Parts: sequence; C-alpha cells; structure tokens
Amino acid sequence: MTVSSETTPGQTTPGQTIPGQITPGQPTPEQTASGGLPAGLTLLFAITCGAVVANIYYVQPLLADIAATFQVGMGTAGMLVTVTQVGYALGLLLVVPLGDTHNRKRLILTLLALCIVLLLAAAASPGFLIFAAASLGVGVLSCAAQVAVPFAASLAPDHSRGRTVGTVMSGLILGILLARTIAGAIGHYAGWRAVYIAAAVVMTVLGALLARALPADPARPSIPYGRLMASVLHLARTDAVLRWRSLMGALGFAGFSVLWTGLTFVLSDAPYHFDQATIGLFGLAGLAGALAASRAGRLADRGHAHAATGLFAAACLAAWGLMALTHWSLIALTAGILLLDIGVQGLQITNQSVIYAGNHGARGRVTTVYLTTYFVGGACGSAVASLAWDLGGWVAVSATGGAVALALLGCWLLAHARREEV
Repeated sequence: MTVSSETTPGQTTPGQTIPGQITPGQPTPEQTASGGLPAGLTLLFAITCGAVVANIYYVQPLLADIAATFQVGMGTAGMLVTVTQVGYALGLLLVVPLGDTHNRKRLILTLLALCIVLLLAAAASPGFLIFAAASLGVGVLSCAAQVAVPFAASLAPDHSRGRTVGTVMSGLILGILLARTIAGAIGHYAGWRAVYIAAAVVMTVLGALLARALPADPARPSIPYGRLMASVLHLARTDAVLRWRSLMGALGFAGFSVLWTGLTFVLSDAPYHFDQATIGLFGLAGLAGALAASRAGRLADRGHAHAATGLFAAACLAAWGLMALTHWSLIALTAGILLLDIGVQGLQITNQSVIYAGNHGARGRVTTVYLTTYFVGGACGSAVASLAWDLGGWVAVSATGGAVALALLGCWLLAHARREEV
C-alpha cells in the first residue's frame, strides 16, 4: 500500500495506464475550451449538487410519519435510509463512470428527468414496498450530483481545483443538511408526500437551467462499457492513495449516517417527543460546520491535506463524546452535530481534492471508486444505527458512532506512522 514519493496523489505509477486517461500535467480538453470555471457556473454546479443529493435525505425526518402511514415499525422504516443509500451506491458504481466517455451534460439531464418520474412515484406510493422501490430508484438517479462534481473539477484550472471542489461540495453538503430541515417543515404542514412532489418540481426547474447554462462537453475517447468498468477495478487495485482516501471517507460517512438515522429516533422518543419540523431544524446546526469545512479545499491546494485529515478525524471522535450526553443536554447535542459536520465534511472535501489532483480523463472512475465506498459506508452506518437503537437506544447509537470515529482516526494514524502519502 506504500506510495512512492515520486507519485503524485491520484496518479498511477509509471507503466500503468487507464483507458481514456490524459497525461498528468497536460491541459484537459475542458480547460482548453473554457479557460477555467466562471463563478456563476460554479454556483450553479453547487446548487445542482445540493438539490440532487437532498433527494436521498428527505426521508430521514419523515420516518415516523411514513411508518405510521404504511403501518410498519420504526426499525423497518429506518431501513429506507439504507435502501436509498444503497441505490446511490449502485448509481455511483454503474452510472458515474459513463461521465468519462459520454456527454456529461446530456447524461446529467437524462438522470434528472428519470429522477422526476421516480420522485412522483414515491409521492403516490400506495404501500411500503412500492415506496421502498421508488426510493431505491431515486438513490440510483441522484448519482447525477457525482457526475457534476468531476465535471466541475475538470473545468477548473489546476491551481484552484481544490477551491472549486470545495465550493461545489459545500453546495452538496448544504443540500444534505437542509434536506432534513426542509423535509421536516413541509412534512409537518403538508404531509410527507408533499415533500416528494416539491422535490420533483425543484428537479424540473434545475433541469431547465442546466440545459441552458452547462457548457458543451468536449468529446473524449470512446471505451466499451466492459473495459470501462475493468479500468475502475484497475484504479482500485493500483492507486494506494485512492484506497486510503476511500476507506477514510467511508468511515467518516458511516459515522455521519449513524448520527442522522439515530437522531430521528432519539428526538421523537422520550423525553423530547419532538415533531418532524423540530427534528428537521437540527440540520441547521450543521450549516456552520459545512461552511467552515469548505475551506478544506484551500488547505489541500496549499499542500496541507494530510495534516487537515488528522484534525478532521479527531473532530469526529470529539463530537461523539459530546453527543453521548444528548439525554441530558441539547446544547451538547448541538455542539456535537456542529463538530461532527466540520469533521466529516472537511474530510470529504480534502479527500476529493486529493484524488482529483491526478488521473486526468478518469475522474469519473476515480469518483466511482471513492464514492461507492463512501456511500456503502453510509448505508452500513444507517443499518447499524437502526440495529443499535433497537438493542440499546441512544447509548448504543452513540457508542457505535464513537467506535467508527475511533477507527477513522486509527486509519489516519496508521498511514502517518507508515509515512504513506495520503
């Protein structure tokens, strides 16, 4: 797993090739065509990523009402979070690599159009299994956000790529956090089905804006799908930096999912008995964390990615120490949410800044390796949170989150001790 000191993070070692890859240091077709990424387009990418990925998280503050509607237990309803994230992981694995060989503008618009159909199907679901199937499909199609992120990274010049990724990912992060607040408010006043109708309207508006604003996507080498997927496995086997970053990202997001799945259960239970709207407001506690974490891309641009990773991992562990006190203090819970968001989102931005530093022309496949692992970690975190709640309530949930954060910090310490370039 050792990375040579001559190997740029995200680069393959000499003699290794990836189909469709452009030589590191050579200007990409996108950069040549655009000369960089305008601020307005960066903002549109950020809004798009946030709105699309929000589709995955609307369900979390709605679990109690959905369980009541379909007459299932809270543990069963909690699995909807896992189902949606598994769908997202499938989209990352099977669809996102197409961004390296297909027109990304057309691909994004197609995914959004199909997502609108399934959001409306979720809103009209007559039973739990149909809703779960629609949620799985929404998860798959929401991978459009991760076609957009490497698209934006390719358009950005090398010296500011970390900052661009940080800005776009900040939009994605805000979408994740605000999804809970928005869904909780709409669900409280208009019912949970209205949340999915509103999401379909947002996707329709975004699709119209993107059709007009996205630049033409220069042609890239055509690669048969089987060979394309084989090159994803090649990257996973040969790029040690990518493997380390994928593992740490998965652990970070697992802890994040443990919190946001378990939080609905603890806040809707004694002694709080909060409604959906109130539970959704706790998403706002993470906004400051997300904004602070957006500077992580600048740290990566300046060569401080490794040190920043250790600090963000330590923040995750400290956050769970605070949130273990939830039954006695909502202040401790709020502070813990803030700190966990700084840790997880800062880690995410740092990871993606590092892995996009090389592999020109293969960024879709790099995204697939990293984020498939990332969201499998999130799905596992959601599933374990539901199980932990059934076994031991919030004490078990917070112990699980703390264990995941400790494993994350341990990975960073191991890499540091081995002097790995991660």
